[in-house]
Amino acid sequence: MANIKLPNVRLSFPNLFSTSVFGSEDTGKYDGTFLLDKKTHKAQIAEIQVGIAALTKEKFKGKALPDDRVCLKDGDETEREEQQGMMVIKASSKKRPLVVDRDQTPLVEDDNKIYAGCRVNAIVSLWAQDNQYGKRINASLEGVQWAAHDEPFGPPGINVNEFDAFGKEEDESPF
Repeated sequence: MANIKLPNVRLSFPNLFSTSVFGSEDTGKYDGTFLLDKKTHKAQIAEIQVGIAALTKEKFKGKALPDDRVCLKDGDETEREEQQGMMVIKASSKKRPLVVDRDQTPLVEDDNKIYAGCRVNAIVSLWAQDNQYGKRINASLEGVQWAAHDEPFGPPGINVNEFDAFGKEEDESPF
């Protein structure tokens, strides 16, 4: 299946520099969840839907798979606030994806540009799974380019002023 380009999408649950962990188990995969605005990403959503339909026809004789077996989901059907009004696609790869800055120079985790909520350009490809683990339409993560900062997802961090409640006394430690 051809690569699908996802411009200026929000990144959620990024595991681009190390493999993800589910429970206490390392999945052995790099992954990211990409949020596509239903209005501004209509063309990309349609391209993904056409790809899913083609793979379904080719690999599963046109028999539709249950929604939980397809990589593209309707964010309005989740309870996650950031996914409302979005279509959501999770993509993964056993090989570390290319992660670059806007100028196409490689990024590393310590650059702190890749985080849940930032905007990225992503490249994914669709593939059909039919094995002992079941039938699915999955997305393979090919690469990510940082596009812009945005409001981070998740609980807000603490502010240094929150330590004021402890006072600024000298060390009274008995040690």
